[in-house]
Amino acid sequence: MSESEPTRTITVLYFAAASTATNLTEERVPLPPGDVPFHLASLAALLAARHPNSTALPKILAGSQWSVDAEMVDDPGVVELKGGEEVAVICPVSGG
Repeated sequence: MSESEPTRTITVLYFAAASTATNLTEERVPLPPGDVPFHLASLAALLAARHPNSTALPKILAGSQWSVDAEMVDDPGVVELKGGEEVAVICPVSGG
């Protein structure tokens, strides 16, 4: 990445179990550099790599849904993140 190329970042919002696993409610996450599209489907692996001490996080993310800019996502494989988006991890909730 050249000095003139801006870093693409997103804001990730964590709720419920994801927040507990990361000890965060929000974090800014830089996307990999370059012109290659970064798909939402790849975000779980990136977040798990950012939080290697959270052994529960990969399983939590695998069972979660995603929203991008307050819109629920049906197919994370077709959503490209370009930077500037707000991505929420929506964990399953059990009723009682």
